[in-house]
Amino acid sequence: MMEQQTLLQELNSLIEYYSKRTDCPPARICIGYRAYAKLMQCPPFAEEVMNSALDPNKRKYKKIKIKITKDDDQLELE
Repeated sequence: MMEQQTLLQELNSLIEYYSKRTDCPPARICIGYRAYAKLMQCPPFAEEVMNSALDPNKRKYKKIKIKITKDDDQLELE
């Protein structure tokens, strides 16, 4: 459980840092499928993502599109 929360904090920090640095939110969050599975075990993340869209390909977190990648633990913003 600790690992998921740490991952979520990392993602939130990345988004915050990116937004401050560029003055605009990232267009997309690229999340490796393993990292995504871990994040989906975190209720705050899972609820927001699942409530954002019925179609799994259109889901968002903090209004930012999510792209699941094949790169295990990737966590990057574009």
